[in-house]
Amino acid sequence: MSLIRVFLSIVFPPLAVFDKGCGSILIVFILTIAGWVPGVIGALVILNKSNK
Repeated sequence: MSLIRVFLSIVFPPLAVFDKGCGSILIVFILTIAGWVPGVIGALVILNKSNK
């Protein structure tokens, strides 16, 4: 997980998971609408899971 992706996860979470697929973007977008913190956490989890 690069520093740029972590910064994007904090600023605008759906943009950080843009290349992970439509489902990931949709999930993070819905979480971001529900609240900024859940969107950030969701983006960080998806980014961390894809590195393994």
